[in-house]
Amino acid sequence: MAKALNPLSVLVRPLITEKATRLHGENKYAFEVQAHANKTQVKEAVEKGFPENVRVTAVNIMVMKGKPYRVRGNRIKHKSDWKKAVVTLHPDDKLELFEGM
Repeated sequence: MAKALNPLSVLVRPLITEKATRLHGENKYAFEVQAHANKTQVKEAVEKGFPENVRVTAVNIMVMKGKPYRVRGNRIKHKSDWKKAVVTLHPDDKLELFEGM
């Protein structure tokens, strides 16, 4: 059973990377989301969390594995895994948060 999350706390931050910026042309937006969030919770968070009335048509979620880094010589540790969501909006909708980038 999925953990109940507040719709507004599901989205951690928007991802502003080269690949995510390229997806804006296809009306797709990328977000870092909570580790226990599912597609339904992400959809509700985007639809309720922004002042514009946007309609979400699809949500794709993937787990990004933590990258290794070195500590004190040759010891290798890993950063925490995190979850990324790519949200597709209706063709008529836009998020003002990403305009002008």
